Amino acid sequence: MLTQTENLKKIKEGFLGQKMIVLPPNVKKQVAKNNLIKRFYLTAIGYYPHAIFHDRERKLGSNQYILLYCTEGRGNIYLQGKNIEVEPNTFFIIPKNVAHHYKSSPQDPWTIYWVHFVGEYADYLYSAYMEKKTDLLSIPYDELRIQNFENIFNLLDNSFKIRDLEIINIKLLEFISAFIYHKEINPVHEDDDVVTHSIIFMKNNINILLSVNDLAAQQHLSVSHYSRLFRSKTGCSPCQYFNQLKVQKSCQYLYFTDRNIKEICAELGFEDPYYFSRLFKKLMGISPAKYKNQHKRN
Repeated sequence: MLTQTENLKKIKEGFLGQKMIVLPPNVKKQVAKNNLIKRFYLTAIGYYPHAIFHDRERKLGSNQYILLYCTEGRGNIYLQGKNIEVEPNTFFIIPKNVAHHYKSSPQDPWTIYWVHFVGEYADYLYSAYMEKKTDLLSIPYDELRIQNFENIFNLLDNSFKIRDLEIINIKLLEFISAFIYHKEINPVHEDDDVVTHSIIFMKNNINILLSVNDLAAQQHLSVSHYSRLFRSKTGCSPCQYFNQLKVQKSCQYLYFTDRNIKEICAELGFEDPYYFSRLFKKLMGISPAKYKNQHKRN
């Protein structure tokens, strides 16, 4: 709980070095009609450094999503009966139309980058964010991320022209997606990441015929446990994934070399050229011979 003195000092904004831009209503209307960016666009953006006594409460929520990214200090987010303790190098997306309250720590005030955004694609991104099933997500500090934010902010600070707004919101979609899909964009090759290591093993042994038993044994797991882990992360079985890698590799051989189908089969560990051709057509929609004719180099 804040003391009476601290309660008197609660402020929404107005910090030394802060930066903030709110889209004017007339500009917002232009963006909402633009076919390129109307499905995802920002309505406000800002940076609050060392934001002591920062305190914002919306009892009726907001009709926009709010990304809060903390790089220093600490704070709290109160949402749907939860008290979420914010630490450095963490981020949180507040859902739209939900009552919330967030505030900086009086003892260790936070530094935050924040963005309000809306649109149909914003709904999709928030759904992807919620799949993480955790209140607060950590993300390693990256100077490039800060530079991207600065680029977006400076572009918006200089112009409300529609062409510039298109660029700004295209960049913003990439910026926010990089938070939500951080692990997918930057896969961490940890010792316990069975699927990642198995895929690396597949790529390094693309020319060998491997069964699911071979792949599971390489990871020192039972076939059932290994297959369950693999399907959970990739959406398909290990053998299906391995065959997809082989077909992708065969496309490169068909395009960049003069090898015939039989030679490519031998190179990729397929014993039966007819099986390979059926598999290729199933995945690519055309036969290997037709693919080669369509895509062969001049």
